This record gives sequence, structure tokens and C-alpha cells, in this order.
Amino acid sequence: MSMIRQVSIYIIILLGGIISTQAQDVTFSQFYAAPLHLNPAFAGVTLGPRITLNYRDQWSSWPNAFRTFAVTYEQPLESMNSGLGIILLGDEAGDGIYRTIAASGVYSYQLQIQDNLLIKIGVQAGIIQNRLDWDRLIFVDQLDPLNGAGGPDGIPIISDELRPDRLNSTKVDFSTGLLVYGGQFYGGISIKHLNRPDDRFFSVNDNLSIGLPSRFSAHAGAQFYLSRGNNRKAPTFISPNIMFEHQAGFGQINAGAYAGYGQVFAGLWYRHTFENPDAAIGLMGVKYGVLRIGYSFDLTMSRLTVLNSGGTHEISVTINLEDSRQARRRRSSDINDCFKIFN
Repeated sequence: MSMIRQVSIYIIILLGGIISTQAQDVTFSQFYAAPLHLNPAFAGVTLGPRITLNYRDQWSSWPNAFRTFAVTYEQPLESMNSGLGIILLGDEAGDGIYRTIAASGVYSYQLQIQDNLLIKIGVQAGIIQNRLDWDRLIFVDQLDPLNGAGGPDGIPIISDELRPDRLNSTKVDFSTGLLVYGGQFYGGISIKHLNRPDDRFFSVNDNLSIGLPSRFSAHAGAQFYLSRGNNRKAPTFISPNIMFEHQAGFGQINAGAYAGYGQVFAGLWYRHTFENPDAAIGLMGVKYGVLRIGYSFDLTMSRLTVLNSGGTHEISVTINLEDSRQARRRRSSDINDCFKIFN
């Protein structure tokens, strides 16, 4: 049996285990390039509309193990101290055996506490649809010691696993977030899946279903300028930041820094889970006008090792109309300086 075939079987067995456990949200390593996914309160922090595309290929040595695609659109409503956003997300596991599609709308409202201190409150509502291709799953009791999943005569072995009553599920989902910022600093918290939507699709035993686990996130950062720049020249800055997430007993901390120099930017982070070191994350990218393109690589540091996992690749493309000439002309305040990492 080929190595790819073996690895594919291991992935599918792992997915079989997912059916009887709770699902977890994907977390982008380039969280600053997926701000609405991190916290709905980020909607409208720019001076103009912004479109973001994200792609994540996790554990690339395992063919199509975990892939995520996301598209977001957001814009400020300055006359209403508000922001609006739309999020579309697709996630595939095990070469598409398990698929998730989510669509949601976001609204944020801004309150000014002091001259240089603001609060944004965000809410998010949408739907999540999950689909499982049950007939492509391979469980342990289907594996022959010598012939693998094909059985001794090439005839697939029938599993004793119980087939779920339904292989797709659609549910309504609600989230919220809070963001505090001013001058050089920002901080925020968010809670996803406030209503813990029904996830009985993930379990053949209804007694194990307690709803999609809520995800708690806390994040903070700062912006320090080495040179301010102007409407013709991009600033030079460094932005240390930290992010904490917890969901269904699993947690992680990302800590590192993002730096911008003219049209070029780069970053380095370390991610640690509750149980072990997880990955070192390196980023490089370029900005040109309203366009920003970033590439990051997660170097696996756990016992899985980067040789076995292949690491994780992520690409982000942002079109930020705040950087258009018209928007630059009407800038009158640097209150959003601490969000350069997100812009």
C-alpha cells in the first residue's frame, strides 16, 4: 500500500473519530488578515470598503487534509458610527469528506469614551451548514491487516459503525465581540456560537450532543512607529500582539510581532497549545496601492513534526480602499494607527 494511501486512511480514520466528538473552528494564522473572523467588532475600522480573501492548507503533506477558504467584505458607515460586514467561509477535511459552509452578516457600533479612546461593539448572525460523505469513511473495523481497506478479496469490509440519521445539518449561529482602542493600543474579546447551535450531526449518539462549543477569544496589540510616513510614503512600524483562544477544552496562545517597512511587511509568531508547543509562524508580504498580499508558513514544533505534517501554508489577499488616493486626502486623524497591522 502506497504511503499516500496509508496517510489518506489515517486521515479518514481520524475523521471517523470526529463524528463522535465536538467540532472546533478553524483559526487563521494570519488572524490580522481575517479580522471579522477573529472579532465582529472589527467591522468598519477602516475609512473605506475592504475585501479580504483567505486560503489555508493545513498539514500539506497529508493530501487535502484540512483546507479553508474565506471571503469577507466590510465597510464603515461614518454618519451612523457603525460598520457592516459579510463573511463567507468554506472548510474541507479529508479531501472533502467533511465540509462546512458558513455565511453571516456583521454589524458594529462605535462609542467614543474620550478624545483618544473608543469602544466598538459587534454582533454577528448567520447560518452554518455541515455535510458528511459517510460512504467514503473508513473505520478501524474495515481494515484488513494485510490488504488495508480493500479486504482479502478486494471487496470492502462492512463496518459495524452506525450510520447517522442525517448526513447534513443547517443551523443558525450568533456571535458577539467588543473592541477597545485608541492611539497606539487596542484590545478586544469575542465569543462565537453564543447559542451553541445543535450539532447532533457530529454524533451517532444523541446523548453525546451538547451543541457546538462556544469559542472565546482575547486579543491585544500595540503600534510603534519608527517613521510616520505620509500620503505618498508608507510608514515604518512594529506591532507586537498576542491572541488567546479557547474552545471545547482546547486552547492556544499566539504571541509575536508584525512589522511594516514601506511597501514590505513581515512577521514572526509562536503558537502554544495547552498541552504542547505547536508551531512557529513566519510571514512575508507586500503592499501596492490598495492591494496587500501575504504568505505565511506554520513550522510544526509538536511531536507531529514538520517532516510528517508538511507544515501549514496560508495566503491572504486584501483590497483596502482606505488606501485609495481619495481616502488618503480626507484623513484627518490618526486614531486608527493601532490598526495598521489589520489594514
